[in-house]
Amino acid sequence: MNTPRETSASVLPDSLCYLNGEYGPLCDAKVSVLDRGFIFGDGVYEVLPAYGGKIFRLEQHTARLERSLGELRIANPLRAADWLAIARRLIQAQMASTGAANQLVYIQVTRGVAVRDHVMPPGLRPTVFVMVGDMKPATPEQRQVGVSCVSADDFRWQKAHIKSTSLLGAVLARQISADADAIETVMFRDGFLSEAAASNVWVVKNGVVMGPPKDHLVLEGIRFDLIEEICREQDIPFELRRIGRTEVLDADELMLSSATKEVLPITTLDGQPVGHGAQRGRPGPVYERLYAGYQRAKAAQSI
Repeated sequence: MNTPRETSASVLPDSLCYLNGEYGPLCDAKVSVLDRGFIFGDGVYEVLPAYGGKIFRLEQHTARLERSLGELRIANPLRAADWLAIARRLIQAQMASTGAANQLVYIQVTRGVAVRDHVMPPGLRPTVFVMVGDMKPATPEQRQVGVSCVSADDFRWQKAHIKSTSLLGAVLARQISADADAIETVMFRDGFLSEAAASNVWVVKNGVVMGPPKDHLVLEGIRFDLIEEICREQDIPFELRRIGRTEVLDADELMLSSATKEVLPITTLDGQPVGHGAQRGRPGPVYERLYAGYQRAKAAQSI
C-alpha cells in the first residue's frame, strides 16, 4: 500500500478500494471532473454493514440499490454476485489491515462521464466505486442513557425515497444538530414526521411501534422491514402511518435506526426529556426488546 496522503483536513487512508474494475489504494483513486456524480450528484449509493466479515441484509441492500438506479434510469452495472465478491475482497483486506471485526461497505454508482448538460445522455458507462471503512457504532453510554436530538422542518426535495448521492439537504440538516451538540435532526414535513438527516425515526406509544409510511417522502431504511420482523417475533404492535408532531412530542419512546446506529433511543428532543413517568428521559422497554432482537438477527446472518 502507498503511504496515506495528507489533505488540508485529514489524512486520506490507503485502504483498498474498487473503481471501475480496478483495485487500488483509496488515496490514489480518481474520477473525471466531468463525471455526472461530481457535476450534478447524478448517482446513487448504498452503505452495507458487515459484522465479523459477513454482510448484513445483503439482499435487501442490493434490492434498494436496484430501485434507486431504476429511478435514475441507470442500468445496474453489476450482478448481485459481483457486488458480493467485490465487497468480500475489500472487507477481508480491511480486516487484515486494521483488525476491526465490523465494517461499512460504501457503494456508489453514477451515470458516468459526459460533457456537462442537464439532460441524461444515453449509453454512458456508469462509474462504479466501492470502499470499506471500520464501523463506528453507538457507544455503551449512548445505549445506556440515550441520545439528544433536535427538530427542524424538512426542507429537502420530494424524492427522498431515492438514495441519491446529492446529499446537500442531509448535510445541512445534520449540521443543525451538530451545531446544537446533538446526535440527529428529527424532521417534519407539513407537520408530520418524515425522518432524520441520516436515520429513520420511530415512535412508541402505548406499546405500539410506529413509523412514517413507505413513500417518496422518506428513504425506506433497510431497518423498516427488520424492525417489523422483530416486532412480529416479539408480539409488539407495528404500524406505518402519518404521525403528527404532537404525537412525536407526546411519545412514550423515540428511536433512531440506521446501519451504524442499528436502533438507538432518543431520550431528549429539543431539550425536553422524552417519555412519561419513571421512564421519562430514559431508554424504554420497547427499545430494549428491539435492540435485543436486532442482535439476534445479526447473529443469525449467513452471507
